[in-house]
Amino acid sequence: MRKRTGKTEDDRIDAVDQAAPAVPAPASRSAGVAVLTRLIVVLAVLAVAGGGIWLVTRASTPEASPLTTEIPALQVKAADVRPGSVAPAGGAVVGGADQQTTPQQAHPRSTGPATLSQWASQVAAVTTVPARALAAYGNAELAMRADQPKCRISWATLAGIGRIESNHGQYAGAVLGADGRPSKPIVGVPLDGSAGVQAIGDTDGGRYDGDAGVDRAVGPMQFIPGTWRKWASDGNGDGLGDPQQIDDAALAAARYLCAGGRDMASPSGWWAGILSYNNSTEYAQKVFGLADGYAKAAQSVRKQG
Repeated sequence: MRKRTGKTEDDRIDAVDQAAPAVPAPASRSAGVAVLTRLIVVLAVLAVAGGGIWLVTRASTPEASPLTTEIPALQVKAADVRPGSVAPAGGAVVGGADQQTTPQQAHPRSTGPATLSQWASQVAAVTTVPARALAAYGNAELAMRADQPKCRISWATLAGIGRIESNHGQYAGAVLGADGRPSKPIVGVPLDGSAGVQAIGDTDGGRYDGDAGVDRAVGPMQFIPGTWRKWASDGNGDGLGDPQQIDDAALAAARYLCAGGRDMASPSGWWAGILSYNNSTEYAQKVFGLADGYAKAAQSVRKQG
């Protein structure tokens, strides 16, 4: 889009006419040369002006992360289960669902037979989920157990979503750091309405996704910027809500799934919650298979201290 300068192209042509000295020449030939000269000058002016505007726009537009062909969910098998028929196995954090605990703040707290970090390390060994990601999922369950106990959200369900959305914060070669942030921002594909992609116009001016044209899902749990603004959460106790920080993102996802008094341990509640996150039966079946597998694998270490 070009800026308006207050002058039209005709004005520029007139200015060129006024500046050019009159030189006697045969009428037909001189008229042709004059028109060609004016055209060349006008095109040169427009080219310079257009190039300058492009440079200003490019420099002032946030740069989106490069795209990747990696699809974290592609190799995940959908569970052969009918929607609404059953919920995944439960997977209580560090000591069992009956234990009253509080979520970690800036540092892990003792939660009975094991600290959250110890539990995460033990479960990581049997699930291959990174311990730092498990700590975030477990912390979100503990937080919701204290805040909305009737929701009964499981860390295993959050882990299933995290695996589908970003491979637990490891999307496109990222490494999840000790601070809970990936080594590079996780930003999804442009939501521009292309094949298989929903069309969502920009809602954040590129603040979260680096794209001022359309929205992109961001962070380990892949929140759309507009949804993040509603459910932004502080899972690590630093006073901030950052969709790229996995404690914050996991807690926001748990709150989103528990909305409206939903019981995430009941078949109807679980399927309704997952389908609200992504309205795809195949997606929900994949999350089901992952969550069920994670919970069952973790049962052997649930009471270890």
